Amino acid sequence: MTFHSVLYEKAGARPEKEPGEPPAFFPDLNLDQVVEGITTGKGEYHLEPFFYLSLGEPGAVEYRQEIFRDLERGDLLEGIKTFAQKMGAMREHLAQAEKLHYRYQKERWFLDAVEIYGRAVQGLAADLSRADLKARALLAFREYLEGYARSERFASLLAETKKLLAELASVQYCLLIKGLTVEVRKYGSEIDYSEKVEETFAKFKQGAVKDYQVSFSTWPDMNHVEGGILDLVARLYPEVFSDLDRYGRENRGYLDETIARFDREIQFYVAYLEFIAPFRSQGLKFCYPRVSDQDKAVCNYEGFDLALARKLAAEGSSIVCNDFYLQGRERIFVVTGPNQGGKTTFARTFGQLHYLASLGCPVPGREARLFLFDRLFTHFEREEAIENLRGKLQDDLIRIHQILSQATSNSMVILNEIFTSTTLQDAIFLSHKIMTKILALDLLGVWVTFVDEMASFGEQTVSTVSTVVPGNPALRTYKIIRRPADGLSYALSIAEKHGLTYEKLMERLGP
Repeated sequence: MTFHSVLYEKAGARPEKEPGEPPAFFPDLNLDQVVEGITTGKGEYHLEPFFYLSLGEPGAVEYRQEIFRDLERGDLLEGIKTFAQKMGAMREHLAQAEKLHYRYQKERWFLDAVEIYGRAVQGLAADLSRADLKARALLAFREYLEGYARSERFASLLAETKKLLAELASVQYCLLIKGLTVEVRKYGSEIDYSEKVEETFAKFKQGAVKDYQVSFSTWPDMNHVEGGILDLVARLYPEVFSDLDRYGRENRGYLDETIARFDREIQFYVAYLEFIAPFRSQGLKFCYPRVSDQDKAVCNYEGFDLALARKLAAEGSSIVCNDFYLQGRERIFVVTGPNQGGKTTFARTFGQLHYLASLGCPVPGREARLFLFDRLFTHFEREEAIENLRGKLQDDLIRIHQILSQATSNSMVILNEIFTSTTLQDAIFLSHKIMTKILALDLLGVWVTFVDEMASFGEQTVSTVSTVVPGNPALRTYKIIRRPADGLSYALSIAEKHGLTYEKLMERLGP
């Protein structure tokens, strides 16, 4: 079994260059906030590029889902975290060694780094051997790691490291300090008088007294006096320090490239599972969606917006979940209803779920079946940019034209409140033209609009409405349900509730 990556099913799937910027739709869908939350505290791994590249094949998605499932079973996740901590300590030792100035001190920090690496590899190999693995990637990596741990190269490295550490531990010396002169010599079994001195002077101690003992500095770098003493100690034990020199020269390339890559890539899974753990503890559900790049019948039950949920959880507020499904020839959700009723959140949820599914991640919801798109396009309302000298309507038209000219029948589009700057008649005319093009391309997506007429455009569109509390239109439920657009102004509904419509007022005023 050949191992190459825990992120990419095929050896040639890894991009030659990792993306430096997120996809253009990230801010619209608040995926930038989601990725920020996932990667917080993981800066050393530079995980962001892993979240910028979606997968285009169902098999590649399932490859990652298998790993997530294995990590959620048993104690393997804790074993991976322990391995990561040791590898992090190893990197800290290597970084510290680069900052030091004295040769033998640098070499000792390097030696300790290798020793930590050896323990990390052995510990991970033991944890993987005990784990009930199902994922192809982890099975292949376990086989690779077992072979590496048994290799002569690794065994020799461990043996040499252990031997050198023992030799250094056996080094003992004495200091004779007289004025500005320091003499260093081998330890000759001299008596340690420190306890006798403390015992002698203890009887003179009366009450609380000042402690004149000097604490040894834990600062990693040595001063010139300490460096000079170390050089003299090395002259007293030339064989040990000669071995230390040779060890540093011969083992610079000790770190196995495959293990180092695994250490970074596995954090994609660890970081995501750590991010969603608090939501699960609140009773919110996550599932592994079935994905297809052919079937556009999609659904999700009890899904929610991860970015909004993160914010609401921090505030102690409740999180509202929603369901959706498209079947047969249905392709586009047309979402209408009152402002601040959850329409945009629904659109973002739809986009987030599909994008996270395309990464191979578990998604919010009890159950999901999602489409594996080739490209995802969003058009959310933006403030006018004075530098492009375009009005808002013109900007809307240019942006939607760019989307439709690039989209294919496997693309996904999410539109949010476009054409708000023009008249209702013009908005209806333009929306009709755009919807005709969208349906001709057979795109999948969501269109949030104030134009109720779009909700009944045809069999490919599904009308959904953000609902209000019955009897009190001023209160939102944030639930989005499938039903025909009612065509009513919610301002009028509130007026009716309080008897303030023109008709009601005229009845009360009378002739």
